[in-house]
Amino acid sequence: MSRTILITAAILGIIAIGLGAFGAHGLKQLISVEAQQIFETGVRYQMYHALMLLFIGGTSLLTEKSKKSIFVLTLVGVLFFSGSIYGLATMEISGINFKSIGFITPIGGLLLITAWAVMFINFFNQKRDN
Repeated sequence: MSRTILITAAILGIIAIGLGAFGAHGLKQLISVEAQQIFETGVRYQMYHALMLLFIGGTSLLTEKSKKSIFVLTLVGVLFFSGSIYGLATMEISGINFKSIGFITPIGGLLLITAWAVMFINFFNQKRDN
């Protein structure tokens, strides 16, 4: 599981860097400043969670079951949260009305919060070192 988590983290990081560069350069003249800021939010949260998954994949402080739960919550959360934000921010140029799927943005955010909560609960329930 750790290998899968680490590979996924690297892929999310690569995509976040590519989308960040695309947003800063390729979209600059095509979408409004407000839409650019929204797009940047999606990139930022994707990168935060790529880094979180790097930690999860590399730590021995969590059980495999916990790692898997955090991984799934994070991956689906990023897809829903950042993915919907990318769609909403680029509606001006895509011509696709992503407002109809805008309800998945907060669901994605809730999944990301839940992933962090699962991590917190696991750390909190560990025995203290002397």
